[in-house]
Amino acid sequence: MKRVFDWLHSTTFKLLGLAVFIFLIWGTLAPLETIIWWVTQDEESINPDSSQPEATSDDSSSDIDCYVIFLPGVGSYDADNLTDKESNFVNLVADERPNCVSVEDIFPFSEANEGLVGERIFAPVWDWLSQSDGAAYALINIRNIWRLAISADHRYGPVYNRGIANTIVERMNAASSLPPANQRLNVVLMSTSGGSQVALGAVSYLEDRINAQISVISLGGVFSGSDGFDEADGVYHLYGTEDWIDNIGSIIFPSRWRWAVTSPFNRARRQGRYQAIETGPHEHDGEQGYFGEATVEDGTTYLDLTLNVVDQLPIWSIEDSNDI
Repeated sequence: MKRVFDWLHSTTFKLLGLAVFIFLIWGTLAPLETIIWWVTQDEESINPDSSQPEATSDDSSSDIDCYVIFLPGVGSYDADNLTDKESNFVNLVADERPNCVSVEDIFPFSEANEGLVGERIFAPVWDWLSQSDGAAYALINIRNIWRLAISADHRYGPVYNRGIANTIVERMNAASSLPPANQRLNVVLMSTSGGSQVALGAVSYLEDRINAQISVISLGGVFSGSDGFDEADGVYHLYGTEDWIDNIGSIIFPSRWRWAVTSPFNRARRQGRYQAIETGPHEHDGEQGYFGEATVEDGTTYLDLTLNVVDQLPIWSIEDSNDI
């Protein structure tokens, strides 16, 4: 008992308590960025009209009708800093399909798509942290985890997720001009880690902006069971047997619990619009992660295991639709 008492008065315990206190204060202040962004926007920028141009009799179908969009995980710090492995994966998926174009320049942890090393007051600090290792870089992860929480929050999430949806449509149009509104698009949102929650959060607002079949692919992602499941045409959660991170969402979000029978997640699961698919012995990241170049016993790379599952998903064709 004396050892416990001594430990409670030790420097280690005090430092741990200080760290928890800072973490909670950080979380309390995290929504301020979203609130400030919201109050500085006008109605048109927050709630724009349909982003696809009106159809005319002279319009012909575009060769590009598929957008493969990638939202990285909580280790990301800018819209242009996908790892080589992530970028290679996205390009392999898109390049196999001539009608698809990839969209890789989205930072899912800013409603304005503003990277941490952009025009921010603390940009030099974030820049230094982004080039650090270990505990220092972990501060970026912690910051982005709180953004994930905002996306899942019923108070701030609608504003945050609307901003992300606007960014997605903007970057889609930059990658390849959006076709007329009478042409239905195939939008595939691929994401890892905390990017999966943000992708799902944006789905309902994307539905208001574009005429599209929208599918979400989570690669070891963490997400709540409230956002996007009613609006997405299909949600596919791919997980590796050695990846324990993806289990976090099913633990911390009550809407993912089986007895929350009326949650959007459980409705989608019962109706077959949500599927959890094992990809192999993947870890969350690294050479044995979903995009890794290490090999399993038969010589197949971890990347190829992931690609094999993605290629077999029933999402790569759409039925023509004249409705929006």
